[in-house]
Amino acid sequence: QVQLVESGGGLVQPGGSLRLSCAASGSGFSIYVMGWYRQAPGKQRELVALAHRGGDTVYADSVRSRFTISRDIAKNTAYLQMNTLKPEDTAVYYCKITVNGGTDYWGQGTQVTVSS
Repeated sequence: QVQLVESGGGLVQPGGSLRLSCAASGSGFSIYVMGWYRQAPGKQRELVALAHRGGDTVYADSVRSRFTISRDIAKNTAYLQMNTLKPEDTAVYYCKITVNGGTDYWGQGTQVTVSS
């Protein structure tokens, strides 16, 4: 069984920064893809960023050049550095991993609120 623990959310003013972390624990798995998604009130969950094991990254157009995804393979941890935050970035952010065999696991979500 794989468990994900997210941290780093909170309240920040527009233009500020936050760093989210997602740590995966368990045994007998290899992570192929680590990603971040978000869901704002009344909206569908959407992709924010992905990081593939080989190093390729994918970003939503709305966050490209402001957000950076990275991963520490040895620690099974993914990070999302969020800069120049905007009120429209307010959402619950979820970590998702895809492991060998194609199974997906989701984190519990962490609230990010951008407001003055």
